[in-house]
Amino acid sequence: MSPRLLALWLKESIALLRDRHGLLALFIMPTIFILVMTMALRDAFTPGVSIDVSYSVVDLDHSPLSQALIKRLKKGASFRLRDEAADLDSARRSLLDGEQNLVLVLPKEFGARLLTPGGTDGKPAEPLTLLVDPALTPALQLAFRNQVMAALGAVRADELTSKAGKLFGLPVAPGASAEREWPDEIRSEAVRNDRNARLPSSVQQNVPAWLIFAMFFVVIPVSSIFIIERQQGTLQRLRAIGVPFRLILAGKLLPFFIVNQLQAVLMVLVGIFLVPLFGSEALALPERLPLLLEWWAVSAAVSLAAVAWALLVASLARTSEQATVVGGVGNILMGAIGGIMVPKFIMPAAMQKLAALSPMAWGLEGFHIVMLRHGSFVDLMPSLGRLLAFAILSLALAVWLNHRSLAAQS
Repeated sequence: MSPRLLALWLKESIALLRDRHGLLALFIMPTIFILVMTMALRDAFTPGVSIDVSYSVVDLDHSPLSQALIKRLKKGASFRLRDEAADLDSARRSLLDGEQNLVLVLPKEFGARLLTPGGTDGKPAEPLTLLVDPALTPALQLAFRNQVMAALGAVRADELTSKAGKLFGLPVAPGASAEREWPDEIRSEAVRNDRNARLPSSVQQNVPAWLIFAMFFVVIPVSSIFIIERQQGTLQRLRAIGVPFRLILAGKLLPFFIVNQLQAVLMVLVGIFLVPLFGSEALALPERLPLLLEWWAVSAAVSLAAVAWALLVASLARTSEQATVVGGVGNILMGAIGGIMVPKFIMPAAMQKLAALSPMAWGLEGFHIVMLRHGSFVDLMPSLGRLLAFAILSLALAVWLNHRSLAAQS
């Protein structure tokens, strides 16, 4: 190995260790993000967990079928039934006072008109009314409407079954239309390349996501050291003794690559040991050695892409302020569209297509292939290939920018 390269690695390590505040930020920032975002998004990744949105029901019919609908709504795990409001006025006041978010009004003759489509007998059926808090997001309003429609469909189906049984002389249990209990006939199962099928959790989204984000934030210390060396004449002296610029870049790769891998180890430990202390599920890494090696391969590819991106930004910027703005804004944009800040599955279809342009999305997809699907190395090749191509292109551009700057100075 070249003695000059070893000397450059030592120089970069010393400069990096002197920037203690920058190093602390690289490790503390993702730890805080992982804890906060894992807690905030825990319920979004856990089927059947109650949403902190309350509703009440105003039953103007008081029939067995209206009570059957209320009973089915209670079984829904997503929203909390606060109570059955006495009348419309008190329900409206509770909405205005912020005591609850939704009020479902069941009209008179709800039970009698349940199986009569509106207008078929010459009498238009009065619809159910949903009173909503204007501050409630449209997505949650739609989710509650869907829950009501599902419960209404189930009650209607029970009543049809009961009437059909009576019509054809089939045995029907007393009160079956209102009290029938159906078992849960749908079971969710994650599809993986092995038999260990568990649904993903928020920690499996947020640990790799914010690890990637933290890795890319080496752009700040890399660019700061690079620009200080340029301003103090260190780079000029290295060139004067015949050190090529590509070797200078290679000398910066290893120390920051090691920092990234230390970040990976720390974030995994946070996910395994610290996150459960805050009430969330512990991070589960693959247990088989080949999958652990694949996980590290993704981590290494993300690190190379992150350090190469940092060197490109350092070559573009003339001052530390420029590097901070370009690198910071660039990282935020890549994280925003790449599924780091907002999970990709929540995004609209157009944004999901745009996410394919972000290197952070490639890294996150690679981690998910290993952690969630337990894919093979062949499955990882597209993600690894994109990350390595991005790293090579960034380094090539950094070298080209340096040569152009030298040519302009001479």
